[in-house]
Amino acid sequence: SIPSRNYFALISNFVEIRIYSLSTSPFVRNRYTHVKDEVRYEVNCSAIYEQEPLEIGKSLEIRRRDIIDLEDDDVVTMTSDCDIYQTLRKYHQKLVSREEKSFPIAYSLVVHKDAIMVERLIHAIYNQHNIYCIHYDLKSPDTFKIAMNNLAKCFSNIFIASKLEAVEYAHISRLQADLNCLSDLLKSSVQWKYVINLCGQDFPLKSNFELVSELKKLNGANMLETVKPPTSKMERFTYHHELKRVPYEYVNAYFVLSRAFVNYIFNNSLIEDFFAWSRDTYSPDEHFWATLIRVPGIPGEISRSARDVSDLQSKTRLVKWNYYEGFFYPSCTGSHLRSVCIYGAAELRWLMKDGHWFANKFDSKVDPVLIKCLAEKLEEQQREWITFGIYVFKGQYCWYF
Repeated sequence: SIPSRNYFALISNFVEIRIYSLSTSPFVRNRYTHVKDEVRYEVNCSAIYEQEPLEIGKSLEIRRRDIIDLEDDDVVTMTSDCDIYQTLRKYHQKLVSREEKSFPIAYSLVVHKDAIMVERLIHAIYNQHNIYCIHYDLKSPDTFKIAMNNLAKCFSNIFIASKLEAVEYAHISRLQADLNCLSDLLKSSVQWKYVINLCGQDFPLKSNFELVSELKKLNGANMLETVKPPTSKMERFTYHHELKRVPYEYVNAYFVLSRAFVNYIFNNSLIEDFFAWSRDTYSPDEHFWATLIRVPGIPGEISRSARDVSDLQSKTRLVKWNYYEGFFYPSCTGSHLRSVCIYGAAELRWLMKDGHWFANKFDSKVDPVLIKCLAEKLEEQQREWITFGIYVFKGQYCWYF
């Protein structure tokens, strides 16, 4: 267990302790940190961001080592005492502006494995005025479920979905998981403005301050990919009941939805009919939201005659597909899983400059340096926006101290 490794005793000097230097969490152990002269494996995240060859080379050398991250039982242990956990992870030091407090965001987190990655994601997006719903897969290991419940118990604005699904790939259960969280979030006392869905291998690319600024620009509109499906995708429902009054669209499962939109879909018979129609389709989460956004009269609708919104135009998620590398974006510097790039540290600057709000996929066992540096840079940006306090809003300068 973690206490036997004396983690709690050591962590107060976290900044000075080399063995923790490559994690976004102070609770981490890596084999390479036990090698002689481990100091040479420390990295400078600012140098990584500036793409200095020496620091990028260090990150590549680290990746060649056998990296061991925290297991689910370690996360259970580190979250068992909420006061200690919150103090060690410095939740009380998170900075927030008046602008952010007046614009709460809701999150639907559908997760199933790697509790430490979920913990890091929550830590990166957490603010006490936001609201967070965690839906874990009923098939997940018990230790993972305990870790998620521990996280939820440590915060008044994080909760486990009231109804949990056994999620199957490309099945209606994946869509139902998000709907369960959305239903619970609507019942929350927090009057959130927008809701964002995430999975355990996502990570933010904007600070909360920047995200609020971006969401305000939507002015009630929704942000998601929506394109007309190619012929290959139409084969998913060759045999089907007629779909009336709904213009079928195809995308991915990622969304940023206004509260008005979410409230509408839970109080409209047309939406219920479309959900029932989608039950026996393949991967319904990839057409459900994109289709609804084109329904006339729905809050924040996109006109049926409007152009497609591609994944590169929608800011919801930056995903790098291997067959588009070199054309739409630079080559992946990490590794690939089912044609999707698992990002490497050399992509830090590109990720933060591209303009998207979140990205997928990240894996600390592939590149721990990137996750550490991305979290560090986001905290730095949040601190700069608020501490230095200048924010242009409607042509005026507002100061926060």
